[in-house]
Amino acid sequence: LQITGLVFGGVGMLGTLAATAMPQWRVSAYGEANMVVFESIWEGLWMDCISQLGLRLQCKLYDSVLALPPPLEALRALMCLAVLLAIVAFLVAIVGVKYSQPSKEGPQVSPFILAAGVAFLLTGSLVLVPVSWTGGGIVRDFYDPAVPAPLKRELGAALYVGWASSALLLAAGAMYC
Repeated sequence: LQITGLVFGGVGMLGTLAATAMPQWRVSAYGEANMVVFESIWEGLWMDCISQLGLRLQCKLYDSVLALPPPLEALRALMCLAVLLAIVAFLVAIVGVKYSQPSKEGPQVSPFILAAGVAFLLTGSLVLVPVSWTGGGIVRDFYDPAVPAPLKRELGAALYVGWASSALLLAAGAMYC
């Protein structure tokens, strides 16, 4: 169970890192079937990208941290905190597995195991908040008739990676607790 939790936590940690770095949080949406699309737009936490005909990808980092909208600043902060906490939880889990020893009285569980479980649960929740917040905003805007069609976005791959990572981190935390 500890090894399975360690594997789930490690994959969840890598997924959290990937979701944080990926530029596909929000991707351009085209709801009209007769529209020919020459470029797609990706919006992430760190940069915007434009893919032209799937052949050329051009990405640009955001110019200034001070020019970012407050929700994007909050999303960045939560995901960065989640990455750091996931790394710490994974390292603590490794130490906990190493120092858990079977004995005649039953398995002796290291206090690191419980700490890793709590850290994984907290990290999974921390990832779930910004990913779900972004997903909810995208769905709300997509169905809002007041939002012009070129500004509508769809759920990007980073959100799905974030949801899967959150599920793995929560499962790892539950196993350790």
